[in-house]
Amino acid sequence: MAITFNCEFCGKKIEAQEKNAGKWGKCPSCHNKIYVPNPETEEEELKLAPIDEEEEERKKRLIEETFMLEQQILNDKPTPEQKFSSSKPAAAHVDEDVLYETIVRYLRQMADGELDQAESTLRSIKSAGEIAFKLIDQIAAADIPEADLSDIPSQVLSGLIRTLRSEIQ
Repeated sequence: MAITFNCEFCGKKIEAQEKNAGKWGKCPSCHNKIYVPNPETEEEELKLAPIDEEEEERKKRLIEETFMLEQQILNDKPTPEQKFSSSKPAAAHVDEDVLYETIVRYLRQMADGELDQAESTLRSIKSAGEIAFKLIDQIAAADIPEADLSDIPSQVLSGLIRTLRSEIQ
């Protein structure tokens, strides 16, 4: 089946084979470079329906409620990484070595893009209070980064540390 179209430069009617659709060629009349269009096809008319705004609003509300419930459940459920007691002041029960390792693990998880694990680790760091700030500052001030963090560019590591400080404030 042939494709019939007009040259966009001289207006002459041109006929091309269907296999040449989507290619470039020269107009036989004016010799300008022209594009052979794809043949017009008769497409089915789409059957569209109006959006039920009440139904959409109900779905949105259900999604928000589900999210809020999930967040409540996640925040109420202690994770294995939470080695600190929440029944007494955190500062009295924090093992600084464990907390230091937890902070390093969090920074590594963030650098590796393990955001879900990092969020869980962050909760245990937040429970440590002021001791966490002291250890974060210690990591930031170190001339040589922790071995687990040595492959992270210094600007990225500094940004991760600043973000961590702002998260636990």
